[in-house]
Amino acid sequence: MVDQKYRPVHVACINPDKFPQVALYMQSGTNLVLYKPADRPISRADLQRLNNNQVEHLYIGSGSIREVCDFLEESISEILASDTISGPVKGQLLSQVAMNYVMDVFEMPDKLSNLDRCRNLIRQLMQYITANQNPLEALHSIVNHDFYTFAHSVHVASLSLLVHAEIFGLSPDELEDVGIGGILHDVGMIFVPSGILEKTDILTNFEYNLIKKHAERGYECLRDLGGFSEISLAAVRYHHERNNGEGYPFQLAGDEIPRTAQVTAICDVFSALTSNRAYKKAMAKDEALSLMESVGKDVFSPRLLEKFKSVILPEGA
Repeated sequence: MVDQKYRPVHVACINPDKFPQVALYMQSGTNLVLYKPADRPISRADLQRLNNNQVEHLYIGSGSIREVCDFLEESISEILASDTISGPVKGQLLSQVAMNYVMDVFEMPDKLSNLDRCRNLIRQLMQYITANQNPLEALHSIVNHDFYTFAHSVHVASLSLLVHAEIFGLSPDELEDVGIGGILHDVGMIFVPSGILEKTDILTNFEYNLIKKHAERGYECLRDLGGFSEISLAAVRYHHERNNGEGYPFQLAGDEIPRTAQVTAICDVFSALTSNRAYKKAMAKDEALSLMESVGKDVFSPRLLEKFKSVILPEGA
């Protein structure tokens, strides 16, 4: 597992003329080894060799994270407009920029107050989704499972935007709010001790009940900051409610649960099932949907799950 003091950088965004001059690392087995020290500029020949060897990601250390993340966020519009970068790679780069934002939020919760930054990233995701003929595959192959917590939040936001854009007639502002709720749906996890989040053994009742508080704690945090819409807040607060009333934190049932929260819940579970984890291989899309359908109306609204399925597995696909 890659040490999370390091973050991945897609090789496609490393322009020798513009990319910050920082140390770059390469994954070798389960370890990271120095590929290029900070005092040696990366060359186009280096990039060609990496491409020839099918190396998609290099890594940056903690001391370079801020500089590189700022560069990527400032450059994402230019990257998305480039004719030399493929659509799927653009999706991965955009997802990485959004994932960097989620990482910042988890590591420095004061970043939550910068709502404009979050809104701009959601706009970029929306534009990519609406312009791409097949965004689902690009957005599903975001980043390796070592960064699952952060990639999952971006995946949920992307799925929710895709479903809302194709099924429901929302205004652009409402779609932004849907995306914000999706990318921050698990923000309450910042209040859960890392030892519990990283635990591989079975959780005790106390630990599980502590995790269950993340939905309400996340809602309270965003509400107190101000500026977040009711649509975004509902996704954060109610995404663990279940159709049969056996979810949490309020045991709401059926249409008592706001629609955005119900869709976020479907996206949340689907993303978890179809993503590689250190201890679990990803399910295929149809396998995951079959499992979700098998729990029937107990967990999800059958009507909304059917709409979700029509987007994820369109007829003839």
